[in-house]
Amino acid sequence: MALGWKLYGDGKTPPLGEAVAPDERLSWPLTVGIGAQHVVAMFGATFVFPLIMGLDANLAIMMSGIATIIFLLIVQGKVPSYLGTSAAFVGGVAAVRAQGGDSSDVVGAILVSGIVLALVGLLIQAAGVAVVNRVLPPAVTGAVVLLIGFNLAPVAAGLYWPQDQWVALATMAFVIVVSLALRGFWARVSILLGLVFGYLLSLLLDTFSQAVTYDAAGVGTAHDRVDLSGVADASWFGLPELTAPSFSVNFALLVLPAVIALVAENAGHVKAVGEMTKRDLDPVLGRAVFADGAATVVATSVGGSPTTTYAENIGVMAATRVYSTAAYYVAALVAIMLGLVPKFGAIVNATPGAVLGGITVVLYGMIGLLGAKIWKENRVDFANPINLVPLAAGIIIGIGDVQLRFSSEYSIGGIALGTIVAVVGWHVARMLAPAEMRASLYQEGGFAAGTGPALGAAGSHNTDPGGPDPSDVDRVNRTR
Repeated sequence: MALGWKLYGDGKTPPLGEAVAPDERLSWPLTVGIGAQHVVAMFGATFVFPLIMGLDANLAIMMSGIATIIFLLIVQGKVPSYLGTSAAFVGGVAAVRAQGGDSSDVVGAILVSGIVLALVGLLIQAAGVAVVNRVLPPAVTGAVVLLIGFNLAPVAAGLYWPQDQWVALATMAFVIVVSLALRGFWARVSILLGLVFGYLLSLLLDTFSQAVTYDAAGVGTAHDRVDLSGVADASWFGLPELTAPSFSVNFALLVLPAVIALVAENAGHVKAVGEMTKRDLDPVLGRAVFADGAATVVATSVGGSPTTTYAENIGVMAATRVYSTAAYYVAALVAIMLGLVPKFGAIVNATPGAVLGGITVVLYGMIGLLGAKIWKENRVDFANPINLVPLAAGIIIGIGDVQLRFSSEYSIGGIALGTIVAVVGWHVARMLAPAEMRASLYQEGGFAAGTGPALGAAGSHNTDPGGPDPSDVDRVNRTR
């Protein structure tokens, strides 16, 4: 589709029961308004996850806009989606930094994963969707998503929460209450509201006292909760700080398992958008996966964050019934302009660690539980040893950060090793198992032959605990 849209009717909001197609648009003022909603919907997760990964949030915002444009061009406007920061890489990035890697190593490792994801997209486009079902059945995908999320528990508990346990607790409680008590748009941005609440609370408390962080020996260190020293020095307009990637095989292996989650996530989102727009988008699934990989490569090549399609923005489409890609181009341009304001980035980067602590205990748990959701929706049978034994081993290895050391300089463990055990172990178990066990996989949904790839993975970055799952959009068109 060219960069031209047919005007929908008289350009006004569609009545109940009707929708604006991807190749249509409302009047430009309304289109800009819808685009602004998309910016707000993606905003919280898109700059929270770079902060958690130690990357430049301002650059992530800007590159998310560029990534979205790349995605829309590659899919030829057939899949309206916004590409924000992916949460699937958070665990791998934590492992890279734990082994001494810096931001260059982080973006280099993610860039390699982006290349792999793009190649997987080409394979899907050539071989068809069935290849995803065969290699990554829901039983395996759920295990990988679960161990990615729960592997991060020590990061939230040991790094962020102790910086001010009371601010962290208050922020966590605020997010939980807002996600349940509010409705529609406000519930959809509960994480963003929680971050603002925690930030303001920290500023208020700093006027009365300093926070105290205790080390392993119980020695306390007093410090301000918010450090705004970099804000005054930041200019109003300019490019964010760029970071050149550096490459290491060991670091690349640590983040590579995220590709599995992203394939399932993209498949789920494409399926959800197809059902919302009443179009068969399976033929462009490979393009969508390739586009996500290509966008990640472009973003990380300058130091940005990994990208993925966003469930939050699918929620906006469900609420507004406006699927126009014109609104996404508007959102992308707004994000690019925000990225060109370094002072804004300095304010974001000054977010207190304790606030991230309150948010991450919710987010990391949500990522992990999405794995369990995949199992539930696909009726994975854990009475079957093919599912139970290898996946149990892989999950414990991933969560417990078990290491397999080959030399003094090289080892593999945690998420990477857990993923290998889950994926390879499941397929080996299936080959070795008697025929009746293999047959029950199809009956119980553990292999899900002939179905779409693990729709429960959609939204593994999703930051709205109370929002609708895109995989449910075909059943209920509701807002968060």
